[in-house]
Amino acid sequence: MKKSVLPAIAMSCLIGASFCADRPAYSVTETDNDIRIDTPGLHAAVRKKGYVSGVAAGSLIDKKTGFGDPGYGLDIADWIMEPGSDKAYRDRLDKELIYNYGNAYHGRRAKRSIEGPQICTKARELKPEIIRGKDFVAIRQKYRYRTSAPGKNAGSTWAQLLVFPAGKRYFLSMDRIDSVNDSPAMFLRIDMPGHVKHKNGDTFANIYLSYHGTIGASEFAKNFAPDEKFNYRRDSVKEVPKRFIRAIQLRDAKTGKKGPWLAGMTLDPSVVHEAWCHQRGYICMILEFGGRPIKAGQSFSAAHIVGYFDSIEEMNKVYDLHKGHTTLTASDKGWKLAR
Repeated sequence: MKKSVLPAIAMSCLIGASFCADRPAYSVTETDNDIRIDTPGLHAAVRKKGYVSGVAAGSLIDKKTGFGDPGYGLDIADWIMEPGSDKAYRDRLDKELIYNYGNAYHGRRAKRSIEGPQICTKARELKPEIIRGKDFVAIRQKYRYRTSAPGKNAGSTWAQLLVFPAGKRYFLSMDRIDSVNDSPAMFLRIDMPGHVKHKNGDTFANIYLSYHGTIGASEFAKNFAPDEKFNYRRDSVKEVPKRFIRAIQLRDAKTGKKGPWLAGMTLDPSVVHEAWCHQRGYICMILEFGGRPIKAGQSFSAAHIVGYFDSIEEMNKVYDLHKGHTTLTASDKGWKLAR
C-alpha cells in the first residue's frame, strides 16, 4: 500500500505546493476509546478508557526500525505519596491506598499514599484534549484525585501534557501535581519510561542508567527488590547526576536482532526522589519525582523526553539540548519547555 500511495501524495504536493505546505505533517484519529497519532517518526495512541494515562502499551512504534514499546505503556501515572508508614491508620484506609513495604515487591523503605486512586488502573476514563500545531500535536489530560489518607484532603490535580514533534522519533511530556495538602516530602510515582515485559531477556539486550552504566539482560534473570540493585535515591548520592536517562536497548524476541534504545529522560535530575530498576516478573521502571516540602495550593512538576535513539551518544546529545527543564506548555501557536 505504501508504494502505491506515497507517489500519489508526492505528485499532489508538486501540483499544489501551497496546499501541502499548509497541511500538518501528522494525522490524528479519535475514537470513543483512544486517540491515535501518526507523525513521520512515530505512531502512538493515548487511551481514553481502561488503563489510562501516558502512551498506551505497545502503541509507540518507531517508524525507522519498526520496534515498539515492550511494556505496559510509557509515562504512566500512579498515586501521590510521601515517606512514612500507614500502619497506624491502615484499618481506616481505602483498600487501594494501603501500601505494603518490607517486601521484594516494594522494598524496605517506608512510604504511604496520600491521595488516590492509582490513576492508570482505577481512574477508568480520562477526557484528553487535542492541541494541533503546525508541526506538532499535543495531548493534555488531567485527573482530580478522589480518595485520601486520614488527615489529608482529596482533590489534588494531576495534569499531563504530551507533545509529539512531527520530525522526531520521541515525544516530550510533563507530569504536574497541584496539591491541596501540606507534606514534608510529597512525590508523584510514574513509570518512566515504562516497564519491560520479557522472558529471559528476549525483548531487550541491555538497560542503560546514566547514574549507573550499562547492564546486561542476564542481570534480570531472577527477581530482586527495588532497593537491592540499581536503585537511585537522591538522599543517598553525594552528587546529583549530570543527566537522568533510563533506556532499554530493544531486541527482536523472534530473531534476537538488536534494535534501537527506548529512553526516558527526566530533564532536571534534581527533581528525582527515587528511581527503581528491578525485576519482579517484569522489569519495573518506577520513577518518583518531588520529595520536597510543599504547602496546599503549591505545585511541582517534571519534564521528560521519551522515545527512540540509535545510541547512548545520541541520547546524551538530545538531553543536553533540553536539560534543566521541569515544565512544558503547548497551544496551537507552539510548545515550550521552561524551568
